[in-house]
Amino acid sequence: MAAVVKKKQFSLKVLSRNPENYKRETKLDIHRAPINPEGYLHPFAIDREYQRALNATKLERVFAKPFLCGLEGHRDGIEALAKFPTRLSHVLSAASDGEIRLWNLATKRCVSSVLAHDGLVRGLCSHRSGNFFMSCGQDANIKFWACSEEGNITQEPIRTILNKQVYQGIDHHEHEDIFVTCGQSLDVWAGDRAQPFQSYTWGLDSMHHVKFNRIETHLVAVAADDRSIMLYDTRGGSGVQKLIMRMRSNAISWNPMQAFVFTAACDDYNLYTYDIRNLSIASNKHEDHIGAVMDVDYAPTGKEFATAGYDRAVRIFNAVEGHSRDVYTGKRMQRVNHILWSMDNKYILSGSDEMNIRLWKAKASEKLGVLKPRERTAFNTAETLKKMFKDHPEIKRISRHRHLPKLIHQQKAELREIKESQKRKESNRRFHSKPGSVPFIPDRKKQVVEVKE
Repeated sequence: MAAVVKKKQFSLKVLSRNPENYKRETKLDIHRAPINPEGYLHPFAIDREYQRALNATKLERVFAKPFLCGLEGHRDGIEALAKFPTRLSHVLSAASDGEIRLWNLATKRCVSSVLAHDGLVRGLCSHRSGNFFMSCGQDANIKFWACSEEGNITQEPIRTILNKQVYQGIDHHEHEDIFVTCGQSLDVWAGDRAQPFQSYTWGLDSMHHVKFNRIETHLVAVAADDRSIMLYDTRGGSGVQKLIMRMRSNAISWNPMQAFVFTAACDDYNLYTYDIRNLSIASNKHEDHIGAVMDVDYAPTGKEFATAGYDRAVRIFNAVEGHSRDVYTGKRMQRVNHILWSMDNKYILSGSDEMNIRLWKAKASEKLGVLKPRERTAFNTAETLKKMFKDHPEIKRISRHRHLPKLIHQQKAELREIKESQKRKESNRRFHSKPGSVPFIPDRKKQVVEVKE
């Protein structure tokens, strides 16, 4: 009987590699180096990461070119800017000669224009549907204009409301067919009525700026000429609160993510952020402008806002910080009257006295266009490294440095010296007085004169 021979089976282990881990996508890419994930095998990892963070910070400043283009065509100073809630590429602008233009940001050209008013255009806002917009002017008229998806504006208004007084501002409700106007009084309009169904007055001075709250949609904030900011609820018959400040507020912007927070742009070169639940003290004070702040607008994320200054500069602030993270200037740019943050959180538009609308990048060094996966990964890695080493002196110095015009640089140094002198004087007065006779009052509280309810 033949013996059965069993063959022993051997297993062979073979090294296998994924080509995506070491092959280049194109010939211009660098070769990928193998990385050991064990941290203890890399004694110089922190040094290498710091050097990469330093290089990323330097490259950020090298590629920081925020200006994209200028939208030219107006024949007078820019008086108002407005954006559509349902469109990303269309923006409205109004000039002192009464002309309103609609711009396409994708093509950077004017799509259509109309001579809307005789004289200044005081206020401009779009309807919640995005199919038409409203304007009020020096001729005491409120006009409604139809606007197609392609951007064609009708040459004749679809509706006109004649008034006895000149309205200084206008804004539309977020969800309902209601809009408000401000002038000698705050008027609330609804539907096709030719007269306002509600009017509010609180004092004798006129109002020049009005804004609806985007979350608590029945809440309205108004800035008046008597240095006050008034809060109204359109469902009630009287005002809710009145904040009287030391200096006049030029513009107000609600935080789109926090219903109770708004920021006011003032004539004392500063901005103040308030919480309406406690108006006796500002929750934050934002400094850096060397002239009156003319306008302010929040980003859609609510984390940042942009400001327009009398000092011919546009500044970008983090909502929780007291100093600007970036400043945009131009050689020919004059007083900036209005500012606008686009709905896609990528661009900022500024309108100034020399008849130009400038388009800026919200992040000065951001690369526009479609990014490859490896590019996006490289940018995210660089951002992480910069955040990790942001408090290192050298990286902090490079990231904060901005080249300013000579006039702004000199006036900023002079303003800093004045503030230090005032603080030193107050400190000496407190030191040489009886304890408690000269109490310490923070700057955020000094700005508030009175709060009325």
